[in-house]
Amino acid sequence: MSTKYILIILGEPFSTFSEILGKYFSKRTKSKKVIILIGNKKLFNDQLKKLKYKLELNEINNLRNAKKDIINFFNISFKYNKAFSKISIKSKKYIESSFDTALDIIKKNEDKFILINGPVSKKAFLQKKYLGITEYLSRKTNTKNEVMLIYNEKLSVSPITTHIPLKYVAKQISKKKIVNNILKINNYYKEILKKKTSFAILGLNPHCETIDRFSEEDNIIKPSINILKKKKINIAGPFAADTFFLKKNIKKYNVVVGMYHDQVLTPIKTIFNFKAINVTIGLPFIRISPDHGPNSIMLGKNKSDPSSFEYAMKFIEKLK
Repeated sequence: MSTKYILIILGEPFSTFSEILGKYFSKRTKSKKVIILIGNKKLFNDQLKKLKYKLELNEINNLRNAKKDIINFFNISFKYNKAFSKISIKSKKYIESSFDTALDIIKKNEDKFILINGPVSKKAFLQKKYLGITEYLSRKTNTKNEVMLIYNEKLSVSPITTHIPLKYVAKQISKKKIVNNILKINNYYKEILKKKTSFAILGLNPHCETIDRFSEEDNIIKPSINILKKKKINIAGPFAADTFFLKKNIKKYNVVVGMYHDQVLTPIKTIFNFKAINVTIGLPFIRISPDHGPNSIMLGKNKSDPSSFEYAMKFIEKLK
């Protein structure tokens, strides 16, 4: 692996991401890798001007013109009236064009690119056709069995099911999915991060118990653990989710696998705040999303926290 370029899709045009980039790049422009933003240059500049940030941008239409230690920019057409406005479906084609441009660039040399995407309104952009951007990118790249990992160097979490209603979770977990997901995470830590893994897996039911005849812990989760142990994976559980994230427990592991989204994302965000990033495992390239949404409430107010983007960039700089 020899990553050389960081592609940053600006995403939702009316979000706090321009502010976050302004805060970060106004202080740091040097990088080991070539940085390329993809979005509407005029809107980006208009938003930065309102927020009192100024960045030097090198507009390009091919990689040959991209320069190091300066922010390169692929311009995507977008019509707008105000620098900051309400999120609507009018931005759908613009966002899709931004993703398509990035993916077309990446196709030629997948191992040289890291993709960061800014926040996107799922309601306005995905329109219930995809569970999330993780699944959107998987479909776009013909990827199967993608894995969501919320990464912090001390402790990471991964949900077996992602953005689905709770009433469907029990039907979507299986031995095959648990085993495949954990093997992929283990391989990612080994091949990309050069780290060893110590997995903890959570149960589905409160206290890992149920009054139903069918127990997910006994019939799905425990057999999955046995399969993984035979494959030499360092794993323990299932643990009751309500008490697992106590300090004395989490210090023993560096990856926690839960059965559904909020079971593991709520505690990880509580513990690390914005110092965590969303990594999609299984794509033909590295994809990272800073851990924040469009945040329309704080739009244009210059009060957003850039910590997650900073953490994403620190993570990327460590990759070879």
